[in-house]
Amino acid sequence: MKRIVLASKSPRRKQLLEWAEIEFDILALETDESFPSDLPIEEVPVYIASQKSQVVMDMELYKRYEKDFPVLAADTIVVLDGKVIGKPINREDAIKMLQALAGNKHKVITGVVIRNSVKEIAFSDVTEVEFHPLELEDIIYYVDKYQPFDKAGSYAIQEWIGVIGIKSVTGDFYNVMGLPISRVVRAIHEHF
Repeated sequence: MKRIVLASKSPRRKQLLEWAEIEFDILALETDESFPSDLPIEEVPVYIASQKSQVVMDMELYKRYEKDFPVLAADTIVVLDGKVIGKPINREDAIKMLQALAGNKHKVITGVVIRNSVKEIAFSDVTEVEFHPLELEDIIYYVDKYQPFDKAGSYAIQEWIGVIGIKSVTGDFYNVMGLPISRVVRAIHEHF
């Protein structure tokens, strides 16, 4: 399979690509993750992923690659009751987010953009996650120990809170980790 550029510093996305045995380089800059307020929720992560990929394609470092070298960018959002829950701004915000998710179902949507100078493939994947009711002391323990401040919804499914707190997952488990990896592998294989 062709080598790619990953436009992300996410250790989880890096790990998933390694598990899939895809060769990649990492080129990523902090990007604005805001989006137009009238954008339908389902389109938000693809919009942000597209912004991330463009930032990388504009980098001088990327321009040293062959012109058809594919860039993979992704963004993951959590949606509860029709509202996007982003990354927490602080400890208290993380605790509130997890209290809201406890005992409820929510959607995790990951938008993916794979592009080069010739073509672009964009899609999103949706997974439904349901948490058991969670005790406040468990939420506080998780937030203080795992510091989930860089994670949409304030949690990582593969960490302690996911192991003890998730009741069900409908859809791609790896999508919740940040990348629907089997779909990404197929898209790279078929289009690049």
